[in-house]
Amino acid sequence: MAVRRKAGYMISAVAETYHVHPQTLRLYERLGLLKPSRSEGNTRLYTDVDLERLEVILNLTRDLGVNLAGVEVILNMRDKMEKMQEEVEELVRYIREYVSSGDAVLGSVRNALVRVPASKIVRSGREQK
Repeated sequence: MAVRRKAGYMISAVAETYHVHPQTLRLYERLGLLKPSRSEGNTRLYTDVDLERLEVILNLTRDLGVNLAGVEVILNMRDKMEKMQEEVEELVRYIREYVSSGDAVLGSVRNALVRVPASKIVRSGREQK
């Protein structure tokens, strides 16, 4: 079985392309903002996903003036939102499959519903004057 490898960019190429110092990229990694993979020789390799995340970081810091603590919060929130979006999509798929699985199941649920008449509101003796 062949092992598939993702294309990776070395730290020097990424630093040059994005006009950042390699130490900045190492700092982002130490802070957990970026998580490049490593080669067998322990060289950092940045994937396209890493580069997209770096672009977000640089946009937040350079263009919007967000500090690194704020960047961390924003990235964590983005990650949580993406996960929630995936869960919602999974739920929608499940519901669609459930509904399309047959009207017999849905019919039994509909028959289980019971109408409840609206209740009359009666004031207690204390409220009446």
